[in-house]
Amino acid sequence: MSDNKAPSIQQDQMRIDLQDEASMKEWEKKLDATAEQLKEAVAAVGDLASDVEAHLKGSRSSVNSERVHNAL
Repeated sequence: MSDNKAPSIQQDQMRIDLQDEASMKEWEKKLDATAEQLKEAVAAVGDLASDVEAHLKGSRSSVNSERVHNAL
C-alpha cells in the first residue's frame, strides 16, 4: 500500500502561502524578491512557486538584489 500523503505534502511545499510570515520570508530569500513582488506575482499567476518564479524572472531586470535592498 502506498502512502498517498507524501505527494500532497511535497506539493504544498511548492506553494507560496501569503498568510504565513515565516514562509514568506523564506520565499523572499529563495526568489530574491520583496514581499510586495511576491504578492503581485501570486495575484498574477497563482501560488505555485514555479509559476511565481517564472513570472518574477520575466518581469524584472537581471539585477533584482538592488531593488530588494532599496525596498527594505
